[in-house]
Amino acid sequence: MMVYDQAAQLRDKIRRRYQHAKTVAVISGKGGVGKSNVVLNVAVELQKLGRKVLIMDLDIGMGNIDVLLGQTSKRTILDLFNTNIPINDMIETGPKDLHYIAGASSINELFYMNDEKLTLFLQQYQKLSKSYDYIFFDMGAGVTASSLSFVLAADECLLVTTSEPTSMTDAYSMVKQIFLHQEKMDIHVIMNRSPSHKEGEQALYRFCHVVKHFLSKEIHALGILPYDSVVSKAVIQQIPYTLWKPNAPISKATNKLAKSFNVGSPSDTVQASTFASKLKSFFQWKGVT
Repeated sequence: MMVYDQAAQLRDKIRRRYQHAKTVAVISGKGGVGKSNVVLNVAVELQKLGRKVLIMDLDIGMGNIDVLLGQTSKRTILDLFNTNIPINDMIETGPKDLHYIAGASSINELFYMNDEKLTLFLQQYQKLSKSYDYIFFDMGAGVTASSLSFVLAADECLLVTTSEPTSMTDAYSMVKQIFLHQEKMDIHVIMNRSPSHKEGEQALYRFCHVVKHFLSKEIHALGILPYDSVVSKAVIQQIPYTLWKPNAPISKATNKLAKSFNVGSPSDTVQASTFASKLKSFFQWKGVT
């Protein structure tokens, strides 16, 4: 067993030498749809599938990944700019060896970087890229001109919505805004808190159909997560629900969703320089830097 583990670790190191993390912007049209909780539990399931995942909490003023984990973070993303602490020193470890960088109540400073701070962020990001299969940017609800730059620079978007009309409307507006600036963006949609599988399936179909009809764009229906009281109870316990109640319907659905998202090798064609160059160009185009 030890020889097998050592061989697997060696193969993993060799693979990472030539691959880079896939960047995924996790977005929602409005707040209160469970976005951060969804990405946290999907990330846990990806870790259980053998993927190395980092969550970077960029939720403007509402960062809560560490709160959901019941952990007190020593540092936040703002320390990168305020104290020049290396980004690797900000990484915290959660369950199943999940890594995350905590957000902060005044994290909106991150999205109004000058050119010097942007360069610093990109330099530090390059150090992370070969260490992970996925880097999730947990974005704030809605969109601003500057946070949109992070979304557009990502390799893919993971959109979390519910079947509630205002949630669907705001989610559509988000998709429209993304395609307006990035026509080839891959967007995966999760229908969260569905009263039943049938209702969730219908809502997901309607949403994808509306996007195709009015925007002439294809988006990917990733999956449906049911309404489950386990979620709120797990939040109170500050434990990811997939670990607290692994046999609950919501946990099984999240595991299935993670497997659907984790198709093939996530980073075969991804280049760290692609994200860096796109982010810099979008910031400059928006006049942020």
